[in-house]
Amino acid sequence: MDPLLRVQNYLSSSLSVQQRSRLRRLQALRFRTLQHWVFRVLFGRNLPTLARLYGTDKWGSHWYATHYQTHFAPLRLRRLNILEIGIGGYEDPEAGGESLRMWRTYFPRSMIFGIDIYEKSIHDETRIKTFRGSQIDEDFLIRVLNDIRRVDIIIDDGSHLNEHVIRTFQLLFPHLSTDGIYAIEDTQSSYWASAGGSSTALNEEATTMGFFKKPIDGLNHVEFEHDYKPTYFDKNITAMHFYHNLIFVQKGANNEESNRHLFKR
Repeated sequence: MDPLLRVQNYLSSSLSVQQRSRLRRLQALRFRTLQHWVFRVLFGRNLPTLARLYGTDKWGSHWYATHYQTHFAPLRLRRLNILEIGIGGYEDPEAGGESLRMWRTYFPRSMIFGIDIYEKSIHDETRIKTFRGSQIDEDFLIRVLNDIRRVDIIIDDGSHLNEHVIRTFQLLFPHLSTDGIYAIEDTQSSYWASAGGSSTALNEEATTMGFFKKPIDGLNHVEFEHDYKPTYFDKNITAMHFYHNLIFVQKGANNEESNRHLFKR
């Protein structure tokens, strides 16, 4: 058995849920610098392991860390500005921050920024900075972007309300660096009426999945056989990757010419 898993199983069987929560919080808030360096030296390249160690829901509750590693591994040693929407822990100011610390360890040369509607500044430290505000407040987002100046990766792990996911993407994607990556988590809410989604109107553009299906055709807009004016997203998305409850959108100049002439008869 994986030694790390053995230790985790031992702690799970020996400590109550409350005790494990206290231990994790103690590590995160009192020994986070030591924790960071130990994790970086031993597991710095392994994002699924870091997700488990930091206790994020990107592993276990979901299996996002494997997909993140696929897309982020080539970027790991670059100097990036990474913005995550949703710090976690709800109204408890000390709770949450696991993903921010995971990203800081995995990207050793990058700045990590977090947005949450609750006060989370206790999680600020070297290479981590938090902001308090709504993910659909345009004025707030502009202030954040002015502070960050450049944003290379955006991860939406915020409210997961369909309206919020779509509006945040519309506001932030144009400010993403060329060749940047925009990730949207927990897209299962696209099918939940309680979050503004639908399990029947699957192509409804007011739902997260319905909205992000349209840019798939936009990737090939030069092939359309009718008069069509490409949107900003048509011209600036070069790839999209869909996983279970997770989307990656690759930004870049989508300016390849049509190869229609090759098929003329």
